[in-house]
Amino acid sequence: MSIAWDDIRTVLMLVRHRSLAGAADALGVNYTTVARRIRRAEEALGHPLFERLPDGYRPTAAAHLIAQHADQMEDTEHSMMRQLQGIETTLSGVLTLTAPQLLIANFLAPVIEQFTNMHPNIELRILATNTLLDLTRLEADLAIRISRTPGDTLKGLRLLRQENASFASQEIADRIASDPTAMIDWIVYDAYPDLPKGIDAGFPNNRVRYRFDDMVAMLGAAQAGLGVVRMPMFLGRAATGLALVPVLSPQPYADIWVVGHPDVWPSQKLRAFRSILVKYCKTHKQDFVA
Repeated sequence: MSIAWDDIRTVLMLVRHRSLAGAADALGVNYTTVARRIRRAEEALGHPLFERLPDGYRPTAAAHLIAQHADQMEDTEHSMMRQLQGIETTLSGVLTLTAPQLLIANFLAPVIEQFTNMHPNIELRILATNTLLDLTRLEADLAIRISRTPGDTLKGLRLLRQENASFASQEIADRIASDPTAMIDWIVYDAYPDLPKGIDAGFPNNRVRYRFDDMVAMLGAAQAGLGVVRMPMFLGRAATGLALVPVLSPQPYADIWVVGHPDVWPSQKLRAFRSILVKYCKTHKQDFVA
């Protein structure tokens, strides 16, 4: 009895995702390939691995057993690939970076341009997301994160200390300056629906007018003149059409880190990127604090 690794891994993904489409997305193949591999594994074993149900695929005990061992095999594969990447000495190939979208657009773009100009043989792949990708599973090589801590299992450098403050369109800023007692409309993040703490007593009338679940949308709303928004100093300063307003004094905000898995951290490609990134951050650190 013998089952190919591709088929074993497909069983694992179907156990995890319970649908052909979900397994296909995880594997980067189409769903017909997933179905074909499952049939091939079942034929090799001589019995079914999944019950085909209207709401998805239910794994049998045999499928769970295969998935258990396949998960260990996958961990070993990831460990091997990380260590191989960590001993790389050439400045070529693919480097995958992940960072929040707004940090890329409003701060990191010059770093990216400088790096690609200095190292044209490195293909820089950028994943713009606030999701914490799994560096152990090589979803990215380096991550730039806004966080209180980079994570106990990761290697990291703290790049920048930062603060947040209140920003608004110039029209609203002028209105606040001319009449501090007038009602101030706030745009807040949905996860923190109340007014920010620390509003200056000189601005006594405040209300939450809008709640958003996305910082990009909040930024756009503030630029459109819908209200005052609390955001990191670097972002408010970089955003076109926004002015700092003294309603909220600058407050400490989560630091910015660059992190990677310890196995991958020594790679020459990662060293090269970090060198440019760290130097750039040192020369622009005042953009992040009052």
